[in-house]
Amino acid sequence: MFDTLITGGTVVNADGQKRADVGIRHGKIVALLAPGETAMARSFVNATGMQLLPGLVDAHAHLREPGLTQKEDFESGTHAAALGGVTTILDMPTDDPWTATAGQLSQKMASAAGRVSVDVGFQAVLCKDDRPLDELLALAPVSLELFTADVPDLYRFDGIGAVAEMLRRVPKAGPVIGVSPGDQSLLEASAGRGGSDISAFLASRPPLAEAVGIARAVLAAAETGARVHVRQINSKAGLDVWRRLRDLADVTVETTPQNLFFTADDYAGPDGANLKGSPPFRSHEDVAALRLAVSEGVISIMATDHAPHSKAEKSAAYPAFADIPGGMPGLQTLLPVMLDLVAEKLIDLPALVRMCSHNPARRFGLGRSKGAIAVGCDADILVIDFGHDTAIANADQVCRAGYTPFDGRHTAGYLTDVFLRGECVVSQGVLLLPGRGQIVRHVS
Repeated sequence: MFDTLITGGTVVNADGQKRADVGIRHGKIVALLAPGETAMARSFVNATGMQLLPGLVDAHAHLREPGLTQKEDFESGTHAAALGGVTTILDMPTDDPWTATAGQLSQKMASAAGRVSVDVGFQAVLCKDDRPLDELLALAPVSLELFTADVPDLYRFDGIGAVAEMLRRVPKAGPVIGVSPGDQSLLEASAGRGGSDISAFLASRPPLAEAVGIARAVLAAAETGARVHVRQINSKAGLDVWRRLRDLADVTVETTPQNLFFTADDYAGPDGANLKGSPPFRSHEDVAALRLAVSEGVISIMATDHAPHSKAEKSAAYPAFADIPGGMPGLQTLLPVMLDLVAEKLIDLPALVRMCSHNPARRFGLGRSKGAIAVGCDADILVIDFGHDTAIANADQVCRAGYTPFDGRHTAGYLTDVFLRGECVVSQGVLLLPGRGQIVRHVS
């Protein structure tokens, strides 16, 4: 006897799609049955004609707790995620204070308990001092984050020697090390030249900095044998380096949907402040190169870098464009925007699952429970109706920023239901069961 049987749908996984009925018991997928096969269940969900995808895993998001809750908090951010089909969020450590110690990570986990509407895994930051990692690793964060530029000195590893030495300290069986590529020397050189306009901001974070940061990360990983994940690649120069070096080490890369739709030219428009983030958007040539890389499977993971700010913060007057708080929301729009790429035929549905579910789950130590509609996995399932489309609008956004860079876009497909461990937590765009999320941890 199943608790729930989802019938009539087409199951989409990273390796393809097939018709199957999905049997769920105690929050887990326990059977994939031939369509129409007789089975007993306490409840039935008719998904005839629908596509069934595993819940999305966003490997790069900022929920802003503790200390920055005017921008976002656990309730608002996970509400947005649930409406957007993201059933697992991997939360970055750059809050106030940064999540750097076992005590800080433990407090963050305790604060989130009972308040999250999707599952959340936490990431911790690596520091330049010699503090031991044992207590931090015992809490099983889903990643350890290493920054190379544009952060406080305690967290900045601005040379390949420092990067390699830190990589050697992390046990091979530990979580993946997320590296944000950049180059502090280029940032400082640009600051020395002055300027406060958009062009000065773009010059301060050039594609060269990204390319150098990617090369440093890959070469340090090759030297140390570390498992590394490179954050937010978005330039042709960075992609060229990645294509040449990626086979040297156990390294993956991510980008974000917004990098496929916006260019630096958009900063001059009326929404320029809302679009400002880091790394900055690039040229049309860079966007074309990134889209090609996505279509060819060169990009491992699609994440959002969900990083909202309050309306007051984004709309205030600042001395320089670079001073505008960087970041934008993305959790609620990840699925519809990715479905738009499917409609464009840039990718297919299995590729969407690969980048947004399967790969992040496995890279960040959640592969035994997340990222697939398969026996033994959590029953995190999205039901999608391609007979209807989705209209993205600022007015519908539930995150604290209250806007989306994709306002006004109509995308193919409509998310009718979201299941989290077998419970329908969202139906027809309404969060039915808030607070059902759990804290998830890295499993070796």
